[in-house]
Amino acid sequence: MNIDDQGETLAVSGIVELAAGNAAQVRDDVRAALNDAHQTIDFDLSETSFLDSSGLGTLISLHKTMTSKSGSVRLVNPTPVATQVLELTRMHRIFEIVRS
Repeated sequence: MNIDDQGETLAVSGIVELAAGNAAQVRDDVRAALNDAHQTIDFDLSETSFLDSSGLGTLISLHKTMTSKSGSVRLVNPTPVATQVLELTRMHRIFEIVRS
């Protein structure tokens, strides 16, 4: 996983799996990298081949963190697998999904 500070945006990429095995660590690492200047977390899901309920919990937890400071979490280029999970759970209605 890569975390890149881009001013008002914290960009997270290189996530192949977001599941029970690493979800808590991803959440903790992203929270540790957050600062007051960050208004957006961009999760690049273009490499994500597996997303489970623990991974969704991490995304929701970070979404709550960001909305409490009037920020947001954007999901960038989710794979078809990630998109299917987001749609089945209706999470695509909560997160801004960005395709480029």
